[in-house]
Amino acid sequence: MLNERVSEINSLLSEMGGLVEDAIVKAIRTMVEKDPTDADQIIEDLEPRINELEKRIDEECLITLARYQPVAHDLRRVVAVLKIDKDLERMGDHCENIARRAKEIIKEPLLKPLIDLPRMAETAQEITKEALDSFFKEDTHLARQAIEKDVLVDQLQEQIIRELMSYILADPRNINKALDLIFTSKDLERISDLATNIAEETFFLVEGSDIRHMGPKDQRKE
Repeated sequence: MLNERVSEINSLLSEMGGLVEDAIVKAIRTMVEKDPTDADQIIEDLEPRINELEKRIDEECLITLARYQPVAHDLRRVVAVLKIDKDLERMGDHCENIARRAKEIIKEPLLKPLIDLPRMAETAQEITKEALDSFFKEDTHLARQAIEKDVLVDQLQEQIIRELMSYILADPRNINKALDLIFTSKDLERISDLATNIAEETFFLVEGSDIRHMGPKDQRKE
């Protein structure tokens, strides 16, 4: 039955999303607690499981399209899931980037206290959760809320870059440590962007509308 296939796909997507949320938290926690345990779990367990779920979800979606030929709302859901699992897989890649970098960063004293990076990670994780919840609940209000939070992540990244550039200018020997933190902030910014892509799929599912590349004012008109 089509409903059973869709339910199974939703279950797999929810599992994949949960792993990504966990990876976001653990990636930054490695730096904050200066303990490589979480980073190792991301690299050795979470990221491989995320990749495997992407392949399984793709297979389930393609079988569903071929066997049941869904239309309208059901078709939009399957098409959206095929895009969302790609976003989640890329988010997992960025978490692995952070984890590998964190294992090197914690080998030496930190350049500065970590304040804004954990805030970025927390906000990115919140956006991810709200985006996925909005999709499963078909709640465009929650989706818009998730999308609008992305600006907070962008602001934090800009603040981090400005501060770290001042460290580099003060002492060029700080450049490698500063760049590690800047690249980490870029990974978190990309995670947040990918999470907003997921929220945008909620509008596609519920309304059949494509709000990609639209500004916040345009989105509110939908």
